[in-house]
Amino acid sequence: MKIEDIPTPCYVCEEELLERNLLILDDVQKRSGAKVILALKGFAMWSTFEQVKRYLHGCTASGLHEAKLAYEEFGKEVHTYSPAFKDEEIDEIATISDHIVFNSVNQLFKYAKRVKEVNPKIEISLRINPEYSQSPKEIYNPCGIYSRLGTTKANFDERVLKYVDGLNFHALCEQNVDALEGVLKAFESKFSKYFKGLKYINFGGGHHITKEGYDVEKLIKIIKDFREKYSVEVYLEPGEAVGWECGYLISSVLDVVDNGMKIAILDASAEAHMPDTMAMPYRAEVRGAAEAEKKELTYRLAGNTCLAGDIMGDYSFDKALEVGDRVIFEDQIHYTFVKSTTFNGIKLPSLALKRRDGKIEIVKDFGYENYKNRLS
Repeated sequence: MKIEDIPTPCYVCEEELLERNLLILDDVQKRSGAKVILALKGFAMWSTFEQVKRYLHGCTASGLHEAKLAYEEFGKEVHTYSPAFKDEEIDEIATISDHIVFNSVNQLFKYAKRVKEVNPKIEISLRINPEYSQSPKEIYNPCGIYSRLGTTKANFDERVLKYVDGLNFHALCEQNVDALEGVLKAFESKFSKYFKGLKYINFGGGHHITKEGYDVEKLIKIIKDFREKYSVEVYLEPGEAVGWECGYLISSVLDVVDNGMKIAILDASAEAHMPDTMAMPYRAEVRGAAEAEKKELTYRLAGNTCLAGDIMGDYSFDKALEVGDRVIFEDQIHYTFVKSTTFNGIKLPSLALKRRDGKIEIVKDFGYENYKNRLS
């Protein structure tokens, strides 16, 4: 199948580009001694897991359903964190998890003994809020004022030390290693006195390791120095770094209207299919297009829902857009289909893989039942 034959909308992940990211992450593992695990909240295309698990040590899950996916389809280490665990789910989570991460001292004291009874081999960690972050947007800042994520120094209780095997922090959002340096400094200044006897420290996600220009050498040095200084293992749990620039969202032009400017209505949706373009917000790159007015013809690209603000942005093209033309949004694999919705009854984009031999395979298609089964 060729790109022009793919039914739209459709996310396409390219195995060769995914492999590029995995090789970079594996190089970091081998040279730093850290373990890299996949954050399912950012990339959960389990049809790629045979490829991914050849390199990464496991998955980090954000609750029961992600933990089950990791356990069933990845088959390596399962780390499960939730801002708060539910009583009716904790036993199953403990059964299938190798590591469980509690968000608060309260939750740890409530469940630590119980999860050990269910799974004596499970390792326990507490998420720490180092109260420092350079996050570019407050919506993505887990260390912002009044954050519910992680335990601050003021709320830390030394009695947890008899239960925990490690500590976690997560304070980055698509950032370079200099941001990690600042977080580590704050984390160490507040909590390093508790590191003795721990097995590991989890540096969380948000490390933009596979982005061009990321200082991989500096990251490796920081990890090696930290491991040597404190005699602990180090975990990294990137999501976007795994799926970074390894795929795209293909859409089709359904109509072109003119209301003071030309507007191309697509069968994809910013609201339902590209949510971070509205929440971040950021401008997705469009293949063959440029910023408004840079090329001959400018269009507003808009989604096919009834939300007035369902707009991808204004782009310019060398030639007129016609009904049936393909519009390809670049880098739409991480934090997209994991967040997709059926808002307005709009069809979920299909999922496709471009194999290393160049062939494209639709691995999942969605229809009416996916919409109906979410309702009652």
